[in-house]
Amino acid sequence: GFQTANSVRAAESGVLGQRETLRDTEQAVLLNGVTAYMNVLRDAALLNLQKNNVEVLEEQLKQTKDRFNVGEVTRTDVEQANSGLANAQSQRIAADAQLKSSVAIYRQIIGSQPKKLQPVKVPRLLPRNQNAAIQAGLSNHPGITAALHAVDQAAMQVKVAEGALYPTLNAQGSFSHNYEPSGAKMGTSASIGAFLSVPIYSGGGDYSKIRQAKELLGQARIQVDVNRELVRSNVIQAWGSLDGARGEIQAFQAAVNAQGVALAGVREEAKVGQRTTFDVLQQQQLLLQARASLIQAQRDQIVAAYTVLSTVGKLNATALGLKVARYNPTTHYDQVRDKWIGTDIPDGR
Repeated sequence: GFQTANSVRAAESGVLGQRETLRDTEQAVLLNGVTAYMNVLRDAALLNLQKNNVEVLEEQLKQTKDRFNVGEVTRTDVEQANSGLANAQSQRIAADAQLKSSVAIYRQIIGSQPKKLQPVKVPRLLPRNQNAAIQAGLSNHPGITAALHAVDQAAMQVKVAEGALYPTLNAQGSFSHNYEPSGAKMGTSASIGAFLSVPIYSGGGDYSKIRQAKELLGQARIQVDVNRELVRSNVIQAWGSLDGARGEIQAFQAAVNAQGVALAGVREEAKVGQRTTFDVLQQQQLLLQARASLIQAQRDQIVAAYTVLSTVGKLNATALGLKVARYNPTTHYDQVRDKWIGTDIPDGR
């Protein structure tokens, strides 16, 4: 019933499906690498920001004490400056702990300690717009392609199951010589025969397997639609995150500039008694928050951009032009494809 040939075709579809799964795994590994890289960059920048904030507040506390000594400010101003410095020191400690955590994750994913990390630019491989990204994802994402190969494999399994209902033809032959102990030849005999067996009743087991294979085929077809909708949803979400990060960068950049001007003005007003130490500390904190938000938005933009590449199936070593040894899944396949006997694998084991 052509069960062997259909089983081979099913296995070949399975191989092709696993190659697409490998592509998807490659994308996940690269995206995890990008995320870990950008997290270390972000947390290092935030730690530097907190260190700089501590230095500024230390100098401000010193100036406040000097002014208190000459009677320009009160003890309340000194204590407010002390409080602001203590809060900044706690934030610096938290930022240092977060950086250490990100470095540990980086080592786990990349395999080495981060050294001299450089800023990352938005990749040029991005589609022109969201609609182009959706179309690219639906036609190129490995998750969809793997599901299509799974449909082919399930269709072949239906044919394999149906093959059990077909008749089986066997041919057998024999040839022999008979000799006496003295060596005299007694005779020669030969026979040949063909046997045709037709399945009549197997207790319903074969029919049950056919029905099961058809249900699994239907499930595989539904899974293709599920994967398509999942890819579409992921593309829209990733593109929305990218657009949001772009807008946040512009907004936070403007906020940093505005808060910097405002802080300079508040400091000048504080020198002539029009502002209190609390006002200066509050404005300093607003500027710090704006800078931290800008750093986070810059990180989010890069991660979102590479996430878009992943959702459209373009996040791989070849498309990115990485200078690495690329794994060729066809090499091992070609070595064992027509190997009928033997237990050795290509590396000699």
